[in-house]
Amino acid sequence: MAIPKWVVTSVTPNSNYTLDIEFSDGKTGRYDMRPLLERKAYRSLHNLGLFMLAHVECGTVVWNDMVDIAPEILYEGCVVVDD
Repeated sequence: MAIPKWVVTSVTPNSNYTLDIEFSDGKTGRYDMRPLLERKAYRSLHNLGLFMLAHVECGTVVWNDMVDIAPEILYEGCVVVDD
């Protein structure tokens, strides 16, 4: 069985509430979490210390036992950046 293209393989959180992400198909880009921070499920991520704890677990980005995000959303919303 093939690994879905949207499986997250690495993530680096940034202090401006964005995530630099790499996916299983080699796609890399940046996902802006700021629009989601007002949603109840993500309000705790206003705490920059917590936000910076983002890591990969089970193919997606998680912060703790209560906060994660669907990898398909990350894949579709990720934009290529030229740093």
